[in-house]
Amino acid sequence: MSSIQIQSPGLFTTVQDLGRPGFGPMGLSPSGAADPLSLRLGNRLVGNADGAAALEMTLVGGTFLFPEGGVVSLAGSDFGGSLDDQLLPVWTAIKISRGQTLRMGPTRSGARCYLCIQGGIEVNSFMGSASTHILSGLGGFEGRALRKGDVLKIGQPFMAFRERKISPHALKRLSPRKTLRVTPGPQSDWFAASSEQLFYTNAYRVTEDSNRMGLRLEGAAIPPHFKGPMITEGVALGAIQIPDAGQPIILFVEQQTTGGYPKIANVISADLPSIGQLRPRDEIRCEKITWEMARALFKEQEEIIASGELMVE
Repeated sequence: MSSIQIQSPGLFTTVQDLGRPGFGPMGLSPSGAADPLSLRLGNRLVGNADGAAALEMTLVGGTFLFPEGGVVSLAGSDFGGSLDDQLLPVWTAIKISRGQTLRMGPTRSGARCYLCIQGGIEVNSFMGSASTHILSGLGGFEGRALRKGDVLKIGQPFMAFRERKISPHALKRLSPRKTLRVTPGPQSDWFAASSEQLFYTNAYRVTEDSNRMGLRLEGAAIPPHFKGPMITEGVALGAIQIPDAGQPIILFVEQQTTGGYPKIANVISADLPSIGQLRPRDEIRCEKITWEMARALFKEQEEIIASGELMVE
């Protein structure tokens, strides 16, 4: 069986697939790729199913040895990948020969890059998913981020190498956004009109203490609500909470499954991958749209992915 050897893990590299939705009532958030769109596209380049397990690198990539070679793609942000000192393009299928080493550097654009390998990363499934859930120490490779010396198994190749890439037109239409489109949150009517105006007209900066559980924002403080104590309730991926201090928090893939802060808005499904590419100190804005528009945008995104013009050879 083929394998990949971790010579250097980078800053924070984990095994991720599309996660394990549906276990929120049991207190387990879905985890999975922070940018699921990039994971899906990277897997398609190498012929995998959309949800095949891959390596998610954050901010700084690692160094990986392929003793038996393989077919890979780099998807998401550009981490300056190189093979035998030759720079590699993002969004392109790449053939690696026996014994070659893939080296990644610091990000040149967004926050995360995905190393997708034909056959996928083979780890034990936990609740139907290979994704690493860091907070609970479950799933992925031993429930943790990768370390130097780890050896991961790769599934058997199943098709000949094909030179192909994601079309520039599709990439332009699917590129990450810094203006996140949102729909009203469950407690949006708890906030005065002036508070909503403050939230939607100001830019917010992603702080350094953001992670896969949530992105903490700093900027204009939203005045506290006046509805009294709130009963803890289930929370959704992409919900934007307003704690007592007034600084918003975007709940992310390893979020707590319940919360007691009012939620002023929720990031739409089509823009959730953009959250995964936000870096500390990035500035974002929120734009309120209707639920009908949110559904239309998600449908449009899926139609682009399903299009025969997604990839070129």
